[in-house]
Amino acid sequence: MYKHILMSTDGSELAMKGVKHGLDLAKKCGGKVTVITVNQPYPLQSAATTDSWAQAQKTHADEALAAVFDAAKAVDVEIDARQVTDHTPAEAIVEAAETLGCDLIVMASHGRRGVSRLLLGSQTAEVVSHSPIPVLVVR
Repeated sequence: MYKHILMSTDGSELAMKGVKHGLDLAKKCGGKVTVITVNQPYPLQSAATTDSWAQAQKTHADEALAAVFDAAKAVDVEIDARQVTDHTPAEAIVEAAETLGCDLIVMASHGRRGVSRLLLGSQTAEVVSHSPIPVLVVR
């Protein structure tokens, strides 16, 4: 069914729910899995140095991906992992899916609606609206 699944994580418990669902799907399909985490670029108005910012972003991404590697090992699924930096995670996810030739994106969503969605935004909604391939949203 799906030959290459792209999953995203930000290290949150909710994102891991999506990852676990995606890993189960990949196990059943026998598909290749790539996991992406998107770091935020250095904000110009930050009190942190560029080096400390970059190190903090890398540490956070490494921790998020370590949890994914552990979950993948538990279900015996091999994964490839990528860390990218972009102002807009949704754009980075869609671009990675296209570049890697993925045929499915799996993401988690808070399911926010109304004003909270407008104020907080939704990277998942952006991926769904811009992706040329199917997106499976896990809640």
